[in-house]
Amino acid sequence: MDNIDVMVLKALRDWRQAGQRALLATVVRTWGSSPRPVGSMMALREDGRAIGSVSGGCIEDDLIARHTRALGGAGIPEGTPQLVRYGVSADEAHRFGLPCGGTLELLLEFNPDAASLQQLVDRLESGSLVERRVDCETGAVTLQAAGQPEALEFDGHTLVNHLGPGYRMLLIGAGALAEYLATMALFNGFTVTVCDPREEYMGSWSVDQVHKITDMPDDAVTAFRPDARSCIVALTHDPKLDDLALLEALHSPAFYVGAIGSRRNNHTRRERMIEHFGETEVSLARLRGPIGLYIGSKTPAEIAVSVMAEILAVKNGVPLPREMSVETAKQEHDIAMSDSGLQCALPQILDPEATARRH
Repeated sequence: MDNIDVMVLKALRDWRQAGQRALLATVVRTWGSSPRPVGSMMALREDGRAIGSVSGGCIEDDLIARHTRALGGAGIPEGTPQLVRYGVSADEAHRFGLPCGGTLELLLEFNPDAASLQQLVDRLESGSLVERRVDCETGAVTLQAAGQPEALEFDGHTLVNHLGPGYRMLLIGAGALAEYLATMALFNGFTVTVCDPREEYMGSWSVDQVHKITDMPDDAVTAFRPDARSCIVALTHDPKLDDLALLEALHSPAFYVGAIGSRRNNHTRRERMIEHFGETEVSLARLRGPIGLYIGSKTPAEIAVSVMAEILAVKNGVPLPREMSVETAKQEHDIAMSDSGLQCALPQILDPEATARRH
């Protein structure tokens, strides 16, 4: 669950508790290209204030015009949920800024119950995974604990949406790279924890809104209790800190486990884990390293961009071409440079006197 969804639900809760009329819009189905995925939410208050997004902006404008008094509309109505569709025709797609052929359906819930919203937010803030079920014929909402995240389901009569917990990141090591990566993770909606038992590193940490712990990293991973919306990234370059944490993480449901380091360090780490910790090539298949996408990054900030891009791709289920991995790209780069060096040497090999004259 993205952090923006929690913000939407909290704002809606506050509005309804204050007695203000509001609606909750949820993207329940899409066809073709769509600006926002299924499950995206937006809360709209009767005075036109909105939070969240269901499109690139044009559909939000239409909802404000139709359902609030901000632009002279009728305001938020009472009644059971309403299903609305945008982008059916080419003219509508153009009008609402949808990509060519894009169509989406929204479920609009009018004036959701404040007590139910409070209960939902409380559960989400405690780290629970919640199934929210909406009966579209009556508007009745039920909440119950869910075992694992599932995709949104909508059959035209019932909406079933699994919400929470939010995405989390655990960083092992508190150096400069960790600070850049933590910053990027925060504005991508992750809750971030950094672990480093070394006082000289943790003492200079400067990124706010990050939970800091000084336990040994393997204990930190256990206490972190990784789930399917967690990622764990080792950044210390120190086997005493990285290895045990990675071993603990690999046997968790975390969707991403990776470590910084060169190709040689990565291979050495794998050999070490197999020889001393009983791991196998199969059990290490989930271990990513060298981490990141190959973009020629050199500085800590550039490396953080590379790593964050890979984490988001894995989170979003995007298959990454082998050529984008750091290891593959650097191997090809080395081969190209080797071939280039050989070509530069050929004139001297074939005609050393001509080369001498040029110098």
